[in-house]
Amino acid sequence: MEKQSTIIEDILSKDNLNRAYQQVIKNKGAAGVDGMECEGLLSHLRANGTQLRESVRNQSYKPMPVKRVEIPKEDGSKRKLGIPTVKDRMIQQAISQVLGPIYERKFHANSYGFRPGKSAQQAVLKAVEYMNEGYNWVVDLDLEKFFDTVNHDKLISILNKEIKDGKVLSLIRKFLVSGVMVGEQMEETEIGTPQGGNLSPLLANIILNELDWELEKRKLKFVRYADDCIILVRSQKAANRVMESITRYIESKLILKVNRKKSKIGRPTEIKYLGFTFYNQFKEKKYKAKAHEKSIQKVVKRLKLLTSRKWSVNNAYKAQKISEVLRGWINYFKIGSILTVTRKLDRILRYRFRMCIWKHWKTPQNKFRNLVKLGVWEGNAAKAAWSHGYARICRSEAVCYAISNARLAKFGLLSAETYFVQVSS
Repeated sequence: MEKQSTIIEDILSKDNLNRAYQQVIKNKGAAGVDGMECEGLLSHLRANGTQLRESVRNQSYKPMPVKRVEIPKEDGSKRKLGIPTVKDRMIQQAISQVLGPIYERKFHANSYGFRPGKSAQQAVLKAVEYMNEGYNWVVDLDLEKFFDTVNHDKLISILNKEIKDGKVLSLIRKFLVSGVMVGEQMEETEIGTPQGGNLSPLLANIILNELDWELEKRKLKFVRYADDCIILVRSQKAANRVMESITRYIESKLILKVNRKKSKIGRPTEIKYLGFTFYNQFKEKKYKAKAHEKSIQKVVKRLKLLTSRKWSVNNAYKAQKISEVLRGWINYFKIGSILTVTRKLDRILRYRFRMCIWKHWKTPQNKFRNLVKLGVWEGNAAKAAWSHGYARICRSEAVCYAISNARLAKFGLLSAETYFVQVSS
């Protein structure tokens, strides 16, 4: 059992609070309901730091309500985020830094979300491993509005198994019930842990760790990343049985809700998990991961916005922003088979970037001069320069020769295929 008497003091130690401050500043983030930006936290702590620590110690500290922000989701719904004040974020971070290592030793190996040294890619690769061992029926559980439906009493009772320090438990409950400001209206938070707080990921893992060990107790193969959990079994019959029994466990024991409409049973090729889907490579007779079609459509949509001719920034800046998006997307999906996708992205980007340059040249006279300067025969240059429309002309031999792939690379446009080959080798 962890030595309990020092937990609140460990949280309030100068070293721990300093690390928490540094992390909050590093994360940046918007101001909470009090309007204080990250830049104003240091001066606030210099003036009020001692009083802040003492208020937490004597249990008079009262967190402020979180600021409600709604983020649009792909399906048209909105994800509710709660932004605590920077001061509250620092205290939450300080709690997380002390409790995290205590619980890290108790978390299941197949829990991959918000943990040091763990990642979504590792979760996907573990799922592939199970599929290739013959567990190729998938129970895809969807926890309905998970962060909004966490039962406070249940969470505190789980915490109380390990953390006997009443001051720590009381402080966590204060954050849970601190309320939400929706515009000018204050709403109480009788359930839920605001998605967006520094402490929420740890609390989510703590309550769902109960599910992990229940699955282990039942000798089931699973992977979980935060509230995204899939269970892998050998038959459809077993999948149906597991779906029913685990749903019953989650709702009765953890007091969470399973979205029955979104939860489903299927083969690996039929599911989307953490942006990936899976395919069966028949020659090798094994499953592999690849980017799901929705993930591809999402990045294509983003890249089309960045190559919009209506976006009035210089093309070098466009190339820089495109490169940032491509690197992030490829670094995430590089564990999958995405070579064909990167080639598709290159075709789309090069064509659209040529249109951006073509528009930037503006007048027919300037287009003619630039085409000739770049080696196009005058007759072909004149034909292209005085033609109307962007789509057809920017696919023409004259424009593709003048604004070649090599020249686009010199311009700063990243090749998705080349970058993928580099990072995956």
